[in-house]
Amino acid sequence: MGDLEIRPAVADDIPAIVAMLADDPLGSRRESPDDLTPYLTALERLSKDPNQHVVVAVREGRVVGTLQLTIVPGLSRKGATRSLIEAVRVHADERGSGLGTRFIEWAVDRSRSEGCQLVQLTSDATRTDAHRFYERLGFTASHVGFKLQL
Repeated sequence: MGDLEIRPAVADDIPAIVAMLADDPLGSRRESPDDLTPYLTALERLSKDPNQHVVVAVREGRVVGTLQLTIVPGLSRKGATRSLIEAVRVHADERGSGLGTRFIEWAVDRSRSEGCQLVQLTSDATRTDAHRFYERLGFTASHVGFKLQL
């Protein structure tokens, strides 16, 4: 894993990121690799926000993973800052290589350096393999999540 670089995502990474987002049964229904304009607009907006960290993992010049880490200041838990890990994707060729573990460890370390007291994430109820992966890394399924589509 020594040849792996984790760095901020840039516009040139968007095609690879969107391809990974769309490369599963859930993502294939909600992502649109044919039109990258909304993704480029979103990355530009995210890049201006110091609490947003969209990163890619690059091996041998190729984007092989992505995630978004959001830092969330709060009032609860005595004013604790927490982080939220979202949109974790590992290229199909890299699954099982340890990249996912390294990515989550990066996010947890970055959260600590940002002063976070809690790291949280959600995972679709159908992603049972992902649930086992997160539990293996020390996360607990402690809450029930709700969404409202707008």
